[in-house]
Amino acid sequence: MIQERNLPELKSVFKEIMKEPEKMFDYFRIDLKEACENAVSKLIELELTYSLEREKYERTRSESGNHRNGYYERHYTVKNIGDLRIKVARDRKGIFQSKLLKKYDRYEKAIEKDLAIMFLSGMSTRNISLVSKTLIGRSISATEVSKANKELLSGIDRWRLRPLNDLAIKYMMIDGVFFDMRQNKEISKVPMLVVLGVTEDNKKVFLTIQQGDKDSATTWREIFKDLKSRGIDKEKIQLGIMDGLSGLEKVFTEEFPKAKIQRCQVHVARNVLCKVPEKQKEKVADYLRDIFYAAGRDKAIEHFNRFVKQYEQELPSAVKCLTNTIDRCLTFYSFPKEEWISLRTTNLIERVNKEFKRRTKPMEILAGEASAYRLLSFIALKMELNWRKAPLGRNNLPCLDKFTQNT
Repeated sequence: MIQERNLPELKSVFKEIMKEPEKMFDYFRIDLKEACENAVSKLIELELTYSLEREKYERTRSESGNHRNGYYERHYTVKNIGDLRIKVARDRKGIFQSKLLKKYDRYEKAIEKDLAIMFLSGMSTRNISLVSKTLIGRSISATEVSKANKELLSGIDRWRLRPLNDLAIKYMMIDGVFFDMRQNKEISKVPMLVVLGVTEDNKKVFLTIQQGDKDSATTWREIFKDLKSRGIDKEKIQLGIMDGLSGLEKVFTEEFPKAKIQRCQVHVARNVLCKVPEKQKEKVADYLRDIFYAAGRDKAIEHFNRFVKQYEQELPSAVKCLTNTIDRCLTFYSFPKEEWISLRTTNLIERVNKEFKRRTKPMEILAGEASAYRLLSFIALKMELNWRKAPLGRNNLPCLDKFTQNT
């Protein structure tokens, strides 16, 4: 250690440091590492003393008593210090087991948490393994990373499936997003279904993230039944906001009989514009904006009737598409005006799906259903914490330009 060196040695160390000043802290880390190794080794030796109930070299009357039997060396990784080589004292009978360093532990709990956070933040177990030597001072295999994740991930699982009795949910936003996932040694696109809730005090929360067929009415029914079994009061649900997935509206109204349906205006507008020639898309999009952003429902119906009169002969398919959904597109007018901006579309849940995609992009392929639940739930939990600063009605303005995108 530097402080224990004599003057000539210190001068030598000083000259080495002055050649490369940026390595100054490397010397300190070496000192700190050696100090930790010695301290832990001595603590384990003291632990053995208490176990044997006598000091070193102290004689006992019983010849059959246990004795010290030297030590063995093991590696143990400590956050911000690196890989330590610990001298673990042992007894002749092999009874003694240190409680300070458990037998199969290879690194402290703080590193386990860091590994789990890196994984949940989007790094694959392989990538974490590649950078582990630089980050913590020892190479950790992908298998070790997975094992280290278990404790934190179990907490994430409990959050995803938590009881919902204490949430007074009034609105639901419903959608699904596809991910490339490894299943039975094959890669396939798997939908993850997402339901967001809005509480009576306008807080936005995640209600479920569940793998399933987004076009299956049976799947959605099971999801809604599960939500009710976890504590959602069906009598308090006033509105479901969705994009017209097959069979979803019917199942939703059956499971939540007092709720109304709001169709996402962006999705409806895209469906309408798909049936419009390219040269007329911009003009038709202007009509749709007039309808969907009118000052009130009566005014919206007035714009709609004008649209029908203008295009029922020229664009009958587009007119029929809008006519079939117009009532459900204007449901939001029945709710408080300050919430209209958030209830017109599924923009909020679309942004959730976009964030899911962004955060999982480095992984390319999700390792399976359980891995997907844990990773997406971690992202969801972080998003939900950020939403506390932005209750329903803020920062949820639909993008009007989306009407003419992807058509």
